Amino acid sequence: MRTKLMVAALLMVSATSTPALAQKAQDKGGIPTETQQRMAHQDDPLPWDLLGLFGLIGLFGLRTSHPDDSYHPSNLD
Repeated sequence: MRTKLMVAALLMVSATSTPALAQKAQDKGGIPTETQQRMAHQDDPLPWDLLGLFGLIGLFGLRTSHPDDSYHPSNLD
């Protein structure tokens, strides 16, 4: 119960806090970084965020429903 209360409090504090300030872009050497190249070319046809969401949803299939989810051979009487 105490853990749930602490998690709820941390979520509330993080939701109400202000975001960190972004750093200024520094152009050293004139060579853009990979992130700067991606931001400049926003024509990516594959929505990576949706692909990651489907992957996370797929992880729910790895859960076991109950502890007796294993194979049990039937009795032959």
